[in-house]
Amino acid sequence: MTVGSALSKSALRKLGWSLAIASTIATTGCATGPDRNPKDPLEPMNRTVFKFNDTLDTYVSKPAAQFYVDYTPSPFRTAVSNFFSNLGDFSNFANNLLQLKITDATHDLMRIAMNSVFGIGGLIDIASPAGLPKHHQDFGLTLGHYGMPSGPYLVIPLLGPSSIRDSTTWLVDWRVNPISYADDYIRWPLYGVNFISARADLIGATDLLSQAALDKYAFVRDAYMQRRQYLLTGRGASTLPDYGDEGAATPEGASAPAGSTGGGSSEQGLPNYSDPGASAPAGGANTPDTNGPGPSSSKAMGLPQYDDPGAAKK
Repeated sequence: MTVGSALSKSALRKLGWSLAIASTIATTGCATGPDRNPKDPLEPMNRTVFKFNDTLDTYVSKPAAQFYVDYTPSPFRTAVSNFFSNLGDFSNFANNLLQLKITDATHDLMRIAMNSVFGIGGLIDIASPAGLPKHHQDFGLTLGHYGMPSGPYLVIPLLGPSSIRDSTTWLVDWRVNPISYADDYIRWPLYGVNFISARADLIGATDLLSQAALDKYAFVRDAYMQRRQYLLTGRGASTLPDYGDEGAATPEGASAPAGSTGGGSSEQGLPNYSDPGASAPAGGANTPDTNGPGPSSSKAMGLPQYDDPGAAKK
């Protein structure tokens, strides 16, 4: 009788655990089947954490960020974003240096110096218009640079999407952030302002995500993994589109050749709107057209004429 009761209790206990596990899987989403992502074996757990983070964001983070946007002027928000972006360049510099990307590390160091001195402590981004690209590096990308695989996708409570490899970023990169060495009464308020500022920059993106994505979890996961793969390919920072201006051959981040004039469209990588017919042909002088349009003139090439119509009456 006692043995039978013990077996019954054991069976009931196992049945209870089985039902609990089945209920958890059912509520967090099935991670099996043809649509399962092989890089996300922790999907049931990740979906639970994602739901927790999303609920916290809906009722706490987003309202705070929306209040920040509604009641602070845009120049102030831009200055705050620039300030924390400047501090983030310390991490970019350290990780580019660890990856032996000397040119990128030099750009990061020059950005820090220029924005800190001439940008009033980083409140104004002087370096980007000056041609110094903004990089996005962290310790997870440094490990990936040396061949460490990302491992399974992982959603971290409060911190959001990550991976086994990238989770080390939160443990390492904060050591090179100057805020981490400040006193508690300075450090934690600055962390809070940084969080609200970063969340405010993403309000439009999350609104679009809520409207467009049928499965927010899968969308965020795939977007994160693609972004990390892109950053790991070694491509440089995004540049202005190429409009075919032959004068814009100056490499990214390099200064214009000696003797060039400042403010030109080719210097900034912008299209050249000057009249092609205004330049002299190779080996000849720029002389008036007296015998009709030449083969290299703008009229012969079907381009618009910018000559002053009144000049023909003289």
